[in-house]
Amino acid sequence: MNAPLTLAPAAPTADHATNLPSISVVVPAYNAAAWIEATLQSVLAQDWPALEVLVVDDGSTDDTAERVAHAFPQVRLLRQRNAGVAAARNAGLQAATGRWVAFIDADDHWLPGKLRAQMAVLAAEPGARMACAPWHVWVSDDAHPPEAWRANGPPADLPVAGRGPSGWIYPELLVGCNVWTSTVLAERSLLLELKGFDTRLKVGEDYDLWLRASRLTPIVRAARPLALYRQHPGSLTKRAPIENYEGLVVRRALRRWGHAGPDGRQADRQAVGLALARTWHSFGAASLAHDEMGRGLLGAAHALRADWRHFPAWKLIAKCLLWPVWRRRERTAA
Repeated sequence: MNAPLTLAPAAPTADHATNLPSISVVVPAYNAAAWIEATLQSVLAQDWPALEVLVVDDGSTDDTAERVAHAFPQVRLLRQRNAGVAAARNAGLQAATGRWVAFIDADDHWLPGKLRAQMAVLAAEPGARMACAPWHVWVSDDAHPPEAWRANGPPADLPVAGRGPSGWIYPELLVGCNVWTSTVLAERSLLLELKGFDTRLKVGEDYDLWLRASRLTPIVRAARPLALYRQHPGSLTKRAPIENYEGLVVRRALRRWGHAGPDGRQADRQAVGLALARTWHSFGAASLAHDEMGRGLLGAAHALRADWRHFPAWKLIAKCLLWPVWRRRERTAA
């Protein structure tokens, strides 16, 4: 798995006036100058006095770090050469001193009361060492949410994701990742026991960690959305995928632990197979859209290996085999 984190001793701290355990918030940032200030304002506005905030600048080439240092002297700023989001989060985890650690990406936004609501959910489930929450999907390049949202909250028609079960959710996680990193609050000792995020994974490093966490602790979920997940309008066009990291993460979990959760519940094998087939079909279809016929066929083959009844994968095979003919016709017509 990962190389062990090199840890500096860090005794958990607390706010002695309120007897609240301390929370460290880790914010990985890469070229996030446009949003980092709004994100940090949403963190520092939380009603939790024992709060430590760490921004890990992952080799930004813009003025992200300078903005943090100038506007937020109370925030701990760590700088490293560009190594990816997993390495940045691990660096923040290593430097954190709180008993609990929360994560938020540098362009996302927490809603008021996020931390207090999650600590209440954890208190209601003795022994739980990790919490998550639903979130709103927010398509915007504006740094701040609309002013009206601050008083009244997001509108009712803003899409919500991340609803799902609470507790020993390993079987459900095999079907899909409904835990989002910017809503996670976990005991630092748990994250260190799991050796943090796997830096070998370019995508899906968070999914992998939550699957591993779900073997050791119930993951409790708040009932209401507690964050805004920003989707940038200009980010819809993506490059050809290099690998189906989501599928690989799930297969690795199945090889290691199978379909049964620590509480004995079994995942629905057909649902897991269908979910895997969908990830491989998506990988293959996206590859083919970028003229990667070989990867398109590979994705279709893995999809059928997961669930031979997955009709879209059969269609993808046919499309891949006919792709040279279609491309030749397109070039001739042009």
